[in-house]
Amino acid sequence: QVQLVESGGGSVQTGASLRLSCAASGHTFSGLSMDGLSMGWFRQAPGKGREFLATIGPMNLYTVYASSGEGRFTISRDNAKNTMYLQMNNLEPGDTAIYYCAIMTRFRDGGDYSPRDFDSWGQGTRVAVSA
Repeated sequence: QVQLVESGGGSVQTGASLRLSCAASGHTFSGLSMDGLSMGWFRQAPGKGREFLATIGPMNLYTVYASSGEGRFTISRDNAKNTMYLQMNNLEPGDTAIYYCAIMTRFRDGGDYSPRDFDSWGQGTRVAVSA
């Protein structure tokens, strides 16, 4: 079974940029090729629930963003490297959280995703933004 590992977090100041990576250790999930699966990014701030940020379809066919990151965050993937990315620009203190990647197991037409729609979570990477 595939395992996901996030990296790229850190402590930065307001206005900085970070690129998070999500590397998959295997090429299949529940018997399906990773290339054919959608993946996504979530984050969890201290004392809050896990919040959907963005998802990307197989072969970069589509992207969906939550309003919290739209315009500042860009999701992408490189199937040859088995890696997904989240480019985050103009970071704000409100972006402080642990960021997680996961594999989509249920598609929602309206894009209103919850953690229940994803599986095979990574351990997370911490992002701290100071004023």
